[in-house]
Amino acid sequence: MRSINLDQLQALETVIERSSFTAAARALNLSQSAISVQIKELEKRFGVRLVERLGKRAAPTTAGRELIEHHRRIVADVKLASEAMQRHRDGSLGRVRIGATTTALNYYLVPVLRNLRRRHPNIELSITWDTTAGQMARIVRDEIDFGLVNLPVRERSVVAHPLRTEQLMAIFPLGTKNLPRVVTPEHLAEHTLILEAASAAIRAQVLDWLAPAAAHLRPTMQLDNSDSISRMVAVGLGASVVPESVLEEEWRSRDLIVRPLRPKLQRTLGLIVHKDKVPDRAMRIFQDAVLAARKRG
Repeated sequence: MRSINLDQLQALETVIERSSFTAAARALNLSQSAISVQIKELEKRFGVRLVERLGKRAAPTTAGRELIEHHRRIVADVKLASEAMQRHRDGSLGRVRIGATTTALNYYLVPVLRNLRRRHPNIELSITWDTTAGQMARIVRDEIDFGLVNLPVRERSVVAHPLRTEQLMAIFPLGTKNLPRVVTPEHLAEHTLILEAASAAIRAQVLDWLAPAAAHLRPTMQLDNSDSISRMVAVGLGASVVPESVLEEEWRSRDLIVRPLRPKLQRTLGLIVHKDKVPDRAMRIFQDAVLAARKRG
């Protein structure tokens, strides 16, 4: 079967828009017989009637109406393709789709992106916030090119590059009494906990660490990122466990009490990409920049 002729689809849509073969021919600068031939060829190709005459008016059948909707989506995709080619013609290096957790974005990716924008201003960057699990699914569905996630990941179709390993630390409101120098699961279980949402990888790590004291855990509050959690702890709503990098901002060291954990708990940030992904130039530049930041760290 031959490929669909876009001119024929345009003829169909114009006939329906103008409710007339004659008006469509005039709009497309064709003869009426040429328009009629194009519609007949479409109907022969698909084996269904696409246009019916209601008196002097041309109207779509149900099949014709649905085919027009498909044609409109095709036109939109062709426009996007043209715009993409124009970016290449005008010097754009391409588009990179990135996923990241909030913590990874704020404390690892932002300086990378700042340097990348300065050195390669023609790379278009699209950034999506999501959890580690959400990014894994997006990578598999080819909705993002790279993800910055908490390792390990167990998806065989994904390649992971470790970037940074850091300690997780317990945080408490300023003025909390009788805190030990090192916090154990039993100590932390005595406090109301503020943890990340159920889908967050760090939450699972913390709950595993707290397992010895699980029977004594107090009610918890859930928030969607470590920044929000540390702010809620600072105003006295509970205690939590966050990555060490979150504590680098000055206000946190001033408004929070920070304690190491025993046994120690770590998280490893990693860059993931589909193993079958063929990188273009922009993707290679981005990956090199992220891995170079790992070496500097």
